Amino acid sequence: MPDQDQYHKLLSLLLPEGVLDYFKIVDIVTEEKNIHVHLEELDIKPVEYQDEKLTSKGFRAPVTIQDFPLRNKAVYLHIRRRRWKVESNGDIISRDWNLVASGTRLTSEFASFLKGILGYSPGKL
Repeated sequence: MPDQDQYHKLLSLLLPEGVLDYFKIVDIVTEEKNIHVHLEELDIKPVEYQDEKLTSKGFRAPVTIQDFPLRNKAVYLHIRRRRWKVESNGDIISRDWNLVASGTRLTSEFASFLKGILGYSPGKL
């Protein structure tokens, strides 16, 4: 039986590159013509708030984007982005995907994935 590393390796080949660095799969629903993959952002502090005390405040409304088909089935990614409260000032923040996009680990495929979530190309406001 394959171990978790093997499953992770397989999933990383099927999902946009980099997704599993920031999101976990919480559900997969297979229908006759569709596959729905439900993703939640991991509770990893945004780098620009590393020195702040943050409290998780749940998630933003889910966003659905269509990915490449698998086995002749349409694939839909349902993404829930995390929100945090900055305890020092009460602000509610989310990860700055423009900052992630400017990093060296972001691929064009992951940038396209983010464009589907954010509605614009990372780095171009």
